[in-house]
Parts: sequence; structure tokens; C-alpha cells
Amino acid sequence: MSNYILSCCSTADLTNEHFNKRDINYICFHFEIDGTEFQDDLGKSIPFKEFYTMMANGSITKTSQVSAGEYIEYFEKFLKEGKDIIHLTLSSGISGTLNSATIAKEQLKEKYPDRKIYVVDSLAASAGYGLLMDKLADLRDEGMSIDSLYEWVIEHKLECQHWFFVSDLKYLVRGGRVSKVAGTIGNVLNICPLMNVDYQGHLIVRSKIRGKNAVMKAQVQKMVELAKNGTDYDGECYISNSDCYEDAKAVADMVEEKFPKLKGRVKIFSIGTTIGSHTGPGTVALFFWGDKRID
Repeated sequence: MSNYILSCCSTADLTNEHFNKRDINYICFHFEIDGTEFQDDLGKSIPFKEFYTMMANGSITKTSQVSAGEYIEYFEKFLKEGKDIIHLTLSSGISGTLNSATIAKEQLKEKYPDRKIYVVDSLAASAGYGLLMDKLADLRDEGMSIDSLYEWVIEHKLECQHWFFVSDLKYLVRGGRVSKVAGTIGNVLNICPLMNVDYQGHLIVRSKIRGKNAVMKAQVQKMVELAKNGTDYDGECYISNSDCYEDAKAVADMVEEKFPKLKGRVKIFSIGTTIGSHTGPGTVALFFWGDKRID
């Protein structure tokens, strides 16, 4: 057993069972749907299918980050047990939760001067964030110290590649990432933008592709181009989806055909309610270890 806590936000979008199995602690974001507030607790408060059906039927969603006060309460229970903490936040390019966690850390350092509290900007999201957390759990289980783990994640976190597409542009329009005119035209033309998370943790449109089958192929081609050792990639691959499992499975099948040396099968997860509030239903995201993000 390590003498430190490995922690993240629920927006890493793995399952509760997976987090428990890997001994990864998490703190929940919050969201509203039609004015009612819930915790983003991995589908326990509201099942993902119900959430995305409500979105598709016009329900309005709103998300809120974890507050500094919530972080203080969350961190302190571990500090009282004499545990050090390394906590990775959702990308600062998507959320301001890094600031909340940092404020909590600075306040708690005064009360617990002998404890180590590392707060790290993951520059990652959804199951890409989860893939990063799983790697850290592997290193912890191999006996890596908290100081070395912190150094490792700072050095390697940008090697976690995120590539995704959305099927309906209206949710990106609602979030201000696509103009209303471009969104309307794009939906008429069946445009599925291929996007990634850049080196600063922002969601960026990289290309506009007509048709879902074409964007799926382009998504997998990005993995061919960027994965460590190309098609000889022998690491893990995660996919997350927002109520479009068949599309996610189709991408997974393509990946497994192109990459015969993968570590195990492609793991498919659901996009949680925080990330899904911005992407909407019909999103498939592909995550793997590859070249360091430089733009």
C-alpha cells in the first residue's frame, strides 16, 4: 500500500467500479438539467441514457465546477489520516477547477505543514483523463513515490492523445464553440467536426468532415499517425461515447484491426454529464498514448 492518495475529478469518466478497483479517489462536479441540480457522479444520480435523451428532447443543461470549499473538505479527510495527496484536475482549458483545488491546497498547507499536496492540471478530459489516471495507478502500484509520480505526470501528460467528433453541431453552438450560422449549415451538410484537446487543454476543431463514416476513419487515421510506434502501438486505448455505443464499437473495431499489438481490448466508457453537457449525444472520443501535443 502506498502512503499517498491518488485522486481526480469525476470528469475522468471511468466507472465507479473501475475507480474503486484501481484505488483512485474522485470528487464530483455538478450539473443542472432544466434547473434541477445533480452531482456528476458517474451516472448514479441520473442514468446516462436518460440524461442524453433529455438533451436530445431539448432540455437545457448547465455545469458547475468543484468549489474551493468542497476541495478543502474532500482533501482534509485524507490529510487527517496522515496521507499525502496527488490530485489531477480536469483540464484548465475546459474548467476553472484547477484554481479551486489550488486555493484549497494553499489553505490546507498551513494547517497540515508536514503533508504533501500536489495539484496538477491534467490538460485532459473524459476517458483520456481516465487513461492518464490509470497509468498513474500502474506506476503507484509499482512502488513509485509521490514525488516521482508528480515529476512523471508533468513530463508525460501531454502524450495522452484525445481525438473526438460530434454528430450534432447544435450543442457546440449552444456552448459558443461554433457560430449559429456555421452550425446550421454544418448540420444541413452532415458535417462532423474532428476535434482534439490541444497542448493547452482546449477543445479545438481540426477538420470538418462530411459524414459519420468518414470522420470515424479520419479519427482512427490520427491514431495511426500519432500513436507510439505507429501501428505497432502496444499500449492501452480507451473510447468514450455519449449514448452512441454502436458508433463507439465501430471505431473500436477499426482500432483493433489496425493495431494488433494493443494491450488488451479497447475499453469503451460513457461520456459523463459534465463533458456531455457541452458535446451533446452522438459524440465518440478516442484516447491513446502518442506524440506529445505541441499545438
